[in-house]
Amino acid sequence: MKKNKTNKKKGSSRRWLRRWRELRFFGKVWRVVWITLVSLFLLSWLLVLLYRFVYPPLTPLMVQRYVQQLTDSERKVRFERDYVRIDEISPHLVTAVVCSEDGMFMYHGGFDVKQLKQSYRENQRGHRVRGGSTISMQTAKNVFLPHSRTMWRKAVEAYFTKLIEWVWGKKRIMEVYLNVIEYGDGIYGCEAASQHYFGHSAKELTRKEAAQLAVSLPNPMKINAEKNGPYFRRQTGVIQDRMGKQGKVNLDMTREERLKRHGKQEGLWDFLKWMRKEKGKS
Repeated sequence: MKKNKTNKKKGSSRRWLRRWRELRFFGKVWRVVWITLVSLFLLSWLLVLLYRFVYPPLTPLMVQRYVQQLTDSERKVRFERDYVRIDEISPHLVTAVVCSEDGMFMYHGGFDVKQLKQSYRENQRGHRVRGGSTISMQTAKNVFLPHSRTMWRKAVEAYFTKLIEWVWGKKRIMEVYLNVIEYGDGIYGCEAASQHYFGHSAKELTRKEAAQLAVSLPNPMKINAEKNGPYFRRQTGVIQDRMGKQGKVNLDMTREERLKRHGKQEGLWDFLKWMRKEKGKS
């Protein structure tokens, strides 16, 4: 019986090898490309589904920063990270990062199209490009992709952004975001940042401390609570004012409640169609 199974396996392997040899060069290339794309597609879904329930053990940025520290004699080798659940994080920090990074986080489908349009217009006029990256986009970038500035990476970032919006939902996106985002050189996640800068857990963050952490997010390597200069203090005040107007962010808000408050938001496809029309005018 075992011999028959072994013979069948060998026969299948030989048939597959024979078919492979019969393929022309471009047929072989296409087969490799097709298998690679399907494998990457399945892997992406597997990772997104897995991270719906467990935290990423490492992110590409963590690896990049660690290698940079090892190769730079002037930088301290440091890796501080401690994952915590969303109910162990101060609501002040959730509000602060929404006010600082993505005011429409609870209402868009991963892309703030209004902000993307504004960024596009300013770029066309030659002005400094405004940030159009949402919390969902930043989460997708940090968890799944290395930091680089290429169109291919942007396209893959958009793909992962939609995936996590569909599979994770807003609450899980915020939870992962606050646990993997960089708050300084070698400091990842709000728990490690809170312990490093303030000496207590993320659950005990005050409004001011939450605003301070939020200020650092655009450029945590240069702006953080250890470099508390005039700009830092001014921006902390701005975010605290926004937090007062915003109120507590309800991460459990249903889709119906979101639609009732802000209506249906434009998606990435709407932005791409709009951008095509804009290019046609010029």
